[in-house]
Amino acid sequence: MKPDLDSIISLTKEHIKPSCEVSGRTFQDYPTSILMFPDEIERKEKIKFGFEMILKYGILRGEVYATSPNLEGIAVWLPPKKVHQSIWSLIRCGGFHVMRKTGLKAMKKGKPLHDYMGPAHKRLVPFDHWYLQSIAVEPEEQRKGYGGLLLKAMITKIDREGLPIYLETNTEKNVSFYQNYGFKVVEHVIVPKTEVPFWCMLRNNS
Repeated sequence: MKPDLDSIISLTKEHIKPSCEVSGRTFQDYPTSILMFPDEIERKEKIKFGFEMILKYGILRGEVYATSPNLEGIAVWLPPKKVHQSIWSLIRCGGFHVMRKTGLKAMKKGKPLHDYMGPAHKRLVPFDHWYLQSIAVEPEEQRKGYGGLLLKAMITKIDREGLPIYLETNTEKNVSFYQNYGFKVVEHVIVPKTEVPFWCMLRNNS
């Protein structure tokens, strides 16, 4: 039997703070994080704050799941019509608070990522789709199947809807992971003005 949504738990606003901690540890040494926070100590302290807005928006407008109440793994999914966030929605989800926590310097360093990701998303998938905005697995819990569980549960649902799924990643090992679940690379670039690689991936329902 394929995993379905009964095999994972839906998260609420009460889960945001611990979920930010898990996400921060997961993405501590990712190229995007290093770009924004070159100093390792500062990165360890601040990278988690960027996920607050992602999680709030996901809970408000999408679906956010974890593998269990222990939060070994967390995934943020945005449905069709909600995949592109407006300025107002970002503010409503704590945008100003996040900017204060992360610092203006980090936001400026991350601007090339923002300038690339949004337009690329709209250009590559100008049709109804689900967006896997973030998937995080606690580092010490990785390679135990938690990421696959989160993916397969939602793929089962989305396949029934007949819709594709879009995501981005900036590590090659993640590309291989997603390819195992039917995702294909639709664009691979080094983000302009950075040394950060990005793979945009799409899973068609077919």
